[in-house]
Amino acid sequence: MGWFGETMDSVKSIQIRQALSQALTLGLIVTSALIIWKGLICMTGSESPVVVVLSESMEPGFARGDILFLHMNEDPIRAGEIVVFNVDGRDIPIVHRVIKVHEQKDTGEVYVLTKGDNNDKDDRALYARGQHWLQRRHIMGRAVGFLPYVGWVTIIMTERPIIKYILIGALGLLVITSKD
Repeated sequence: MGWFGETMDSVKSIQIRQALSQALTLGLIVTSALIIWKGLICMTGSESPVVVVLSESMEPGFARGDILFLHMNEDPIRAGEIVVFNVDGRDIPIVHRVIKVHEQKDTGEVYVLTKGDNNDKDDRALYARGQHWLQRRHIMGRAVGFLPYVGWVTIIMTERPIIKYILIGALGLLVITSKD
């Protein structure tokens, strides 16, 4: 085989090691991101500690594309707080302000009514059919902070999937062709 054969075997060995190294690095990045996300869930008590405002219903307080940071604890929910909630039968969480809190005396169960700051009417039309109040189980968290406009990246990639695929392809190409 000689010198040329040994050189080719050496190059193949380096390429295999480089590919394995890149795959391991990618795996570590994904694992680290998941660990950070799970850590945030534990620290904030919210099933989704970060959400993007998807509509103009909370303007002028929060604009479409703002990122909200959520926290959930056992403190009672109060009128005036901004909460993120899920409605039965809908996949996308909603960011709105609590306008009324009702506590049922005999059971102690707390019910809340919400409304977007930029909406004319309360959210009863958004709730599940026959539902007039939200229960605590519907609420994912309270807004405790925000980053303006940073969520537009998510909105653009959701509304125009081709951009997401181009970005993923470009990043994959970058990983494959990188020398380190």
